[in-house]
Amino acid sequence: MRYKEFFFTYRSYTPIPVILIALILARPSLASFIFGLLIAISGESIRIWSIRYAGSATRTTGEVGADELVTTGPYGHLRNPLYLGNFLLSFGVLIMAWPWMPWFLLLYLLLFYFQYSAIISLEEDFLRKKFGAVYSEYEKHVPRFVPRLSNWGEGNRKPTGLAKALRTERNSLQSLSIVTILLILRWIFL
Repeated sequence: MRYKEFFFTYRSYTPIPVILIALILARPSLASFIFGLLIAISGESIRIWSIRYAGSATRTTGEVGADELVTTGPYGHLRNPLYLGNFLLSFGVLIMAWPWMPWFLLLYLLLFYFQYSAIISLEEDFLRKKFGAVYSEYEKHVPRFVPRLSNWGEGNRKPTGLAKALRTERNSLQSLSIVTILLILRWIFL
């Protein structure tokens, strides 16, 4: 298995060691906890919005795949809104924990960039092959990392219901809840 496929397959698990270390080294304050929680919630909100458009297919861990190219909703602003959500979610948790700052955040930025550059490259290669000129046009208009303000939205895909998206996202929601509770306990017994 090449490193790109490894990171794609295990992308849900690779943040776990970083989060565990952050929990062990945690030195939260009221300000860091509240600010970090707001960032984490914004990341989770972006993830839920993205899942409403892309569906549960985004949760696959096997091979890269896509039945259709989603270009509406958050995908009309950014080609990788789920990954922006992932970034903000984990970044928020690290701010909440406030471990070994600022070095831990720099380490996180490097690790995230390395992993998601590999994943995005793998996915983009697949999408270029499968959707050809349609994907090339999408790439020209919608940025990879920094959202555009206006929605490009060249598609008719309608979002699924919020309840379905929340069911799809339950593992991330549970993880955020558990980490938040553990940080509160760590803070109390610091």
